[in-house]
Amino acid sequence: MNTTYVCGHRNPDTDSIVSAMAYANLCNALGDNGYIPARLGHMNDESTFLLNKFGFTPPLHISNVRTQVRDIEFDRPPLLGADVPVSHAWGVMEANSAFHALPIVREDGSLFGMVTASSIAERDMLSIHNPRVENVPVFNLLAALEGRVINNEDDLFETISGEVIIALPTAGEPLRGVKPGAIVICGQQPEIVEKALEHKASAVILCQSDLSDRYRGLSSETCMIAAPCDAYRAARMLYQSIPVSRIAQTNELVFFHLDDYLDDVRETVLQSRYRSYPVLDENGCVVGTLSRFHLLRPRRKRVVLVDHNEVGQAVAGLDQAEIVGIIDHHRLADVQTGYPVYMRNEPVGSTTTIIATMYQEHGLMPGEKLAGLMAAAIISDTVLFKSPTSTPRDRRIAERLARIAGIDLDELGREVFSASQGSDKPVEQLLKTDFKEFHLADHKLGISQITTVDSASLLARKDEFLDVMRRMQKDRDYDMVLLMITDVLRVGTELISVGDAEILRQAFQIGDVKDNHVFLKGVVSRKKQIVPALAILWG
Repeated sequence: MNTTYVCGHRNPDTDSIVSAMAYANLCNALGDNGYIPARLGHMNDESTFLLNKFGFTPPLHISNVRTQVRDIEFDRPPLLGADVPVSHAWGVMEANSAFHALPIVREDGSLFGMVTASSIAERDMLSIHNPRVENVPVFNLLAALEGRVINNEDDLFETISGEVIIALPTAGEPLRGVKPGAIVICGQQPEIVEKALEHKASAVILCQSDLSDRYRGLSSETCMIAAPCDAYRAARMLYQSIPVSRIAQTNELVFFHLDDYLDDVRETVLQSRYRSYPVLDENGCVVGTLSRFHLLRPRRKRVVLVDHNEVGQAVAGLDQAEIVGIIDHHRLADVQTGYPVYMRNEPVGSTTTIIATMYQEHGLMPGEKLAGLMAAAIISDTVLFKSPTSTPRDRRIAERLARIAGIDLDELGREVFSASQGSDKPVEQLLKTDFKEFHLADHKLGISQITTVDSASLLARKDEFLDVMRRMQKDRDYDMVLLMITDVLRVGTELISVGDAEILRQAFQIGDVKDNHVFLKGVVSRKKQIVPALAILWG
């Protein structure tokens, strides 16, 4: 199931938060599972109050939608324990040619190393020049040979070591020059066995021989093994019975985590020559491997944008995501897609109004709590239907939602705007709570809005606001920074500004802007009144 994140804009207001939650709920209810509401920043006091009031948890907080390792279809090969024999690792690779490397893990699932087909082949070739093994676990060897130990049951052997010798019939003395501790592989050759015992061989492997009956129960320091395979296979499997951990690469391992971004992964892969890289989860346990070809066409994160369609207000990394829908009530801006997407843009006062309409169109009714939360979002974004963006449909939808929730709209409105007061907070926090950046022609401006029922307490901190606004203008190279202190009861906005005051005078046809401040009667909407007026002036 693909996850789809429903995201509002940065510095989310209540409409942005609630519309994401409501649309995700609608899609999931219709059977399009996997929709998750998300937010791009901290919620303001108003949103926090309303979610608590109606019993909802905040949406998932995400910082970006850049493609991560977890988003790609990486391989999930078998994870081998450090003690399994090399022969088993080779068998796994032979069974699936796509696995050129296998992760070796510890008992807790953490990465021990990587074993590759080339490292197994290299070990096999080295055995030609150095036919010796060290500390081969007897259990590993018996499993590889399908053999059995025929010594006395009191003789215990855990490992065997020594030079490997395939004893063929010779004209001279058998095993001449063989040093004590060798591993002798022979067939139906009793003289070889006796000589090996005399030389105190580390082990004798009887291949396809009935001599096992003769030596069964023998108590000896030499490990006696009977095997049904031929001598050549016994020798090869002997080398492949060592634990895979001994040939695994354990130094300078290159690995990635599920949360690593593909941009960073590509850079690392380009600087290395491995064919396969382990992937670890948040606990450091191996969950798979990725190769270069996995990076060619990664699966992108799916995103639905609500309450905005501007790149400057959207989640970071949007260019790496797959936009599957846009639902908004703002002007069309600069979000672009390379393919058709579902888009719904309507001239109403709240994105939540559009989504509530979609519930009606599908014959669905939001639950009592969600209906109350959606009604509150409409009230918030339309400033209790006093905003010029408000339409009769906003009121009708809000009244219908209020009936479902069993609440009074006027009382809810008072609660909404009382919760957003926050006049005792640091001014920088107040400014950033509902701050949006706009690009008009070649001008760049930032506009913050605080909706309240008591503008006087906030206006008393004007000088504090101006200090922070001037710093923001300098740091972000804004042509203008505006703060709208919108008073619901007075139906107007105390506008505090940093920038060319003449611009405001011409845009709003007002007198002088004294001390960076002017009251704009009837102005309550940033997108419908402030931005359009400046856009006309700046072309």
